[in-house]
Amino acid sequence: MLPTGVRVITDNRRARHEYHIVERVEAGIALVGTEVKSMRMGRVNLADAYAAWENGEVILHNMHISPYDPASQFNHDPRRSRRLLLHKSEIAKLRGRVVERGFTLIPLRLYFRKNLVKVELALAKGKRLHDKRQAIAKRDREREVERDLRDRQR
Repeated sequence: MLPTGVRVITDNRRARHEYHIVERVEAGIALVGTEVKSMRMGRVNLADAYAAWENGEVILHNMHISPYDPASQFNHDPRRSRRLLLHKSEIAKLRGRVVERGFTLIPLRLYFRKNLVKVELALAKGKRLHDKRQAIAKRDREREVERDLRDRQR
């Protein structure tokens, strides 16, 4: 859960359906001005985003930030790769887990903390089809129980 004083920009709900979340890490992200302005308007999509290593840095790929209309010719590329800001020890730890155990780094949410954009990264493992079916069945059972409890209270 996020602490108070944090404003969520966007959430990657699809990631929770597609992956088992093992660990979460907060990272900063290097952005240009028009990207931040577009984020303040909530025009971001994390659906297909993932993080990977390049030259000892963690890079976020495939995150879409819509162009900021008033910027006209000074706009950014919506799908450009963006560098994540992590300490070297954090990068080494995450890289070891990804390489050795076959985990994936995916962004779960973007949010503002003290006017800085932060990314919540997840160390995750992909779900198989039967895992997804079990999760859906469990959610349905919980809904039915809640519905029955509500009906009994009336």
